[in-house]
Amino acid sequence: MENVIECKNLTHYYGKRLIYDNLSFNVPRGRILGLLGKNGTGKTTTINILSGYLQPQAGDCLIFGENIRQMNPLTRRRIALQLEGHVQYTFMNIEQIEKFYAAFYPKWDRAAYYELMKKLKVAPRQMISRMSCGQRSQVALGLILAQNADLLILDDFSLGLDPGYRRLFIDYLKEYTKAEEKTVFLTSHIIQDMEKLVDDCIIMDYGHILLQMPVTELLQTFHKYTFRTPVSELPENPKLYHPTVIRNEAEVYSFQAIGYVKEWLYQHQIQHENLSSTLLNLEDTFIGLTGKY
Repeated sequence: MENVIECKNLTHYYGKRLIYDNLSFNVPRGRILGLLGKNGTGKTTTINILSGYLQPQAGDCLIFGENIRQMNPLTRRRIALQLEGHVQYTFMNIEQIEKFYAAFYPKWDRAAYYELMKKLKVAPRQMISRMSCGQRSQVALGLILAQNADLLILDDFSLGLDPGYRRLFIDYLKEYTKAEEKTVFLTSHIIQDMEKLVDDCIIMDYGHILLQMPVTELLQTFHKYTFRTPVSELPENPKLYHPTVIRNEAEVYSFQAIGYVKEWLYQHQIQHENLSSTLLNLEDTFIGLTGKY
């Protein structure tokens, strides 16, 4: 499968603080990929590198096969970028800003913009300066879609949107990108949105990527195991994530089957009862992989 984005051995520091070292990942064409990570793990840094605003200390980032440091302007036109949901030129109204942006994009699709505005019940003559933060986010998202780009990079795309509008935009974006064969790379702090939208996810921890895989596969293979035990601590195991015991109630997360957990408990002679396995949603899976704190 052709990769639209290829990041190879990215290394970046802010001062002496390492953000990540030798970070590598690919984004296949026609997929919606969500980047998940706690605050400070490098999500926005990655967005800024992909957009060309930030140059990493080491490594390369290729989009459509071209290094972003020397990207042809015609290739850059194929990329639509949205940073944290806000729109400039707030002295304009909905119609004026659409006409203004249209002049810069040869493939401009005004129908995509106005279709979303109609669904969101935003009036054509409404002044952007008089809109709420969430309404401005909706306008920004409409302007992104109208660029008719082959790659959409969306940073915290649901910022300011209430639950109903978030669901509407998620459904619209998923339908639009699949019908038009677009590729999307996005972040969001609302992981429930990601579960409904993305095909694949990258989960970042501090300094590295924990995994990259299709969301359906992740949710079918990652388990939470719980059991009762008299011990106060559980031994570490690289295949078992964040084993904890609180008031004799133990939990551990893993891609391994329940037989592996039973064998681990037996080998360490850990008394236990009521061992059970649970499949999780994406938010609980994220917490299981990265820890609660």
